[in-house]
Amino acid sequence: MTTPTEAVPPPLPGGDGQARRLHPMSWLFVLLQQLRQFVVPLLVLVFLGRGDRYQLWSLVAVGGFAIVAVWRYLTFRYRITADSVVVDSGLFERSRRQVPFSRIHNVAIHQSLLHRLFDVAEVRLESAGGDKPEAQMRVLRMADAVALEAVVRRRGALPAAAGEPAAGAAPAHDAGGRVLLALPPTEILRLGLISNRGMIVVGGAFAALWQFDSVLPDDVFDRGEAAARAFFGSHHPGVAESALAIAAAVAAALLLVRALSVVLALLQYWGFRLEEHGRRLTVERGLLTRLRTSAPRRRIQAWTLREGLLHRLFGRRTLDVDSAVAGNEQQQRRGLRELAPIAMPEACNGLVRHLLPGAAWPPAQWRPLHPHAWWRLALPGTVFAFALAAALCWRLGPWGLLALLWLPWAVFVARHHARRAGYAVDAQLAAARSGWWSRRWRFAEIDKLQALELRQSPLDHATGMATLWLDTAGASSPLRLRYLPLDEARAMHARLAREVARRPLRW
Repeated sequence: MTTPTEAVPPPLPGGDGQARRLHPMSWLFVLLQQLRQFVVPLLVLVFLGRGDRYQLWSLVAVGGFAIVAVWRYLTFRYRITADSVVVDSGLFERSRRQVPFSRIHNVAIHQSLLHRLFDVAEVRLESAGGDKPEAQMRVLRMADAVALEAVVRRRGALPAAAGEPAAGAAPAHDAGGRVLLALPPTEILRLGLISNRGMIVVGGAFAALWQFDSVLPDDVFDRGEAAARAFFGSHHPGVAESALAIAAAVAAALLLVRALSVVLALLQYWGFRLEEHGRRLTVERGLLTRLRTSAPRRRIQAWTLREGLLHRLFGRRTLDVDSAVAGNEQQQRRGLRELAPIAMPEACNGLVRHLLPGAAWPPAQWRPLHPHAWWRLALPGTVFAFALAAALCWRLGPWGLLALLWLPWAVFVARHHARRAGYAVDAQLAAARSGWWSRRWRFAEIDKLQALELRQSPLDHATGMATLWLDTAGASSPLRLRYLPLDEARAMHARLAREVARRPLRW
């Protein structure tokens, strides 16, 4: 099947304001979406013959949902005008929603395996605020979805003016873009080995087992326990054999988690491409389910570079961004987030320099934290060690004092964290770095800062430290310059406050 990145979007019919319907099979996808919560009870009832009989009412609800799905298809219309998308819906209570192209911050095109079989896609038009998309179309023909994305990309960048082509006349060259990053299969395999996504499958398996506990035979766990007792009752392994068996079980579990992580990485990131279309960035990925999301570069609010221990072993990093695209967490996950799930350090730095012209990245010099910052970083480990020692002494007596051996390690790690941590602020960027085993760089443009806060806890007062919190729109967490000398923090707060006050907010 031709992928969206390879397809050249044809002119979108209806660009002159003519009303258009969804795809004729859209009612089926709406029905399946509404029936998702009834799938597990129906499968249990049909195939296992167990469960409460009131679940038969789920079958009655299917007919009602089918009527609603067909109703929605028959009453849904959308039009493409010169400067907006207009959506009409409803039968008895009609509504009209007009979404200007300039307010559309993210265009998400979603294709599940069933979508791909019908060559259709679900399209979501999202803005920077609100808990749901400004417009959601289930479903459009794939060619229409890509053409609509091209129209939003072109019309959202420049206002309509005399002499410009009609909104629906997307030129053929608009479908292509400059490829900034493409992940080959070998890189996706490395991503799977580095990540711990396999734990998601393990957690899901435990959750499913918990849900199906009521339909499993009542004595299934009793039988397993009896078999284990019978085995160990007739076989008495020694200490070395037991240790070897435990080590083998742990190794097998770790290998299973890594294998699951590789499979999930292949499913989620197969064919990953980061493209630049003028002022917009487009990310496309997925093996069975394809996801294509597009957002303006100016909506990026904060940047995060991550490098864990396994990243360093493979010589790779991860580049994520926070963008002002939606109000709730689910929409933020669907938005533009991962610019480089895995890439070499210089490739990540090159992406930052390309997308932030004129920015000095990485900074030429990092300023250190307060000289006693290591003490603050060691405090959680110290409290944990004493609490654990007290609990073990209560149960085991003097042997519990062995837990205090954690103290030297906590101090050692804290000193290394403090030595590597630092911050840098110039005319364009504010950045902070942290971590030792797992390293992290987080930075934002000063033009994107919305609020500044200088914080001091009682311990900060006692040690002469302070922390600067720098907030941006849509960021998952504020940028924190932690454990700075108090005078330095106050001077930096005053400087950034002046810069933010005199610069217009760009988001």
